[in-house]
Amino acid sequence: MQAALVLETGKIFRGESFGAGGEAWGEVVFNTGMTGYQEVLTDPSYAGQIVCMTYPLIGNYGVNQADNQSAKIQVQGFIVKEAALNPNHWQLEKNLSRALVQAGVVGIKGIDTRALTRLIREHGVLKGVITTDMEHLTELVKKLQDWEVPQDVVAQVSTKERYELEPTKRIAADTAEAPYHVVVMDFGIKENILRTMREKGFRLTVVPYNTPAHEILALNPDGIFLSNGPGDPKVVTEGIETIRQLLGERPIFGICLGHQLLTLAAGGDTYKLKFGHRGGNQPVQDLRTAKVNITSQNHGYAVATESLENTPLMVTHRNLNDQTVEGMAHRELPVFSVQYHPEAGPGPSDSLYLFDEFAQLMSERRGQHAS
Repeated sequence: MQAALVLETGKIFRGESFGAGGEAWGEVVFNTGMTGYQEVLTDPSYAGQIVCMTYPLIGNYGVNQADNQSAKIQVQGFIVKEAALNPNHWQLEKNLSRALVQAGVVGIKGIDTRALTRLIREHGVLKGVITTDMEHLTELVKKLQDWEVPQDVVAQVSTKERYELEPTKRIAADTAEAPYHVVVMDFGIKENILRTMREKGFRLTVVPYNTPAHEILALNPDGIFLSNGPGDPKVVTEGIETIRQLLGERPIFGICLGHQLLTLAAGGDTYKLKFGHRGGNQPVQDLRTAKVNITSQNHGYAVATESLENTPLMVTHRNLNDQTVEGMAHRELPVFSVQYHPEAGPGPSDSLYLFDEFAQLMSERRGQHAS
């Protein structure tokens, strides 16, 4: 079956359908990962977006349940140069095309993904639609130009009810070594973040993004975690206000969208990047040690450096490609955040030590309250 990708610029890419039929509307972005396509597909941070994979062959190890980052495929649509329809891997459960069909997600293959990526780099993120209806392509351009990208994506991907997860690391039962209790504000969290914290010995209570501060504090956590998630941080007003009220109450660690929300809660500002950072190969330097880690990233917004001057936050990490802010710490409180994903999924795991730093802050607070 034929398919086409139509962009708001009027550019049309013609290819073949390899997922569900119909239409998929969203912001068209690109990811530079050579592997990890399943994690990309199921990452809630991609909700509302059509993802183009820059690596030319996608799907060669298939799809399996273990690598999912959420309960379903989150992307609006999927774009590849070549789709491997006969994958081979010991964990293989289905091929990529079948996974898309079962999820009702439209995919297109056989287009020039290199040309599309260059177009996005030139113009910035573009509105687009993948369609299997080849008769009315030019009409879609005007519709795209008038179409507004949905803003309430965090509400769509956050948990609707509170739930708890026990640590998977065995810890002694005495008070000093009891598991750290972390309340996770879910703005669209990935499974690998939850898995990593449980492996570190944390007991987790995951709450909806709009949970008030007093309800979080009533759970008496050792620390608070601000998760990743999709979209513009400035529209998540309830989360920003909650974080503002939580500052100084408990140690706080934020990742990705959580990093941006922390900035806004502390009086800083964020802005939209031209085409974002999406992939597993972003070099980030820790300014405190000068050490460089290769990081996994997925975000379209960033913290405005100059906006931090009148806040209690200081920059701790920088992206070596474009010098954007990749990490911050509060000058007085046990509060810090990073823009990238230290838990990977997919990508390198160089930065897992940040979860240990979070544990250290909680340990110090527990010691202060015990004395």
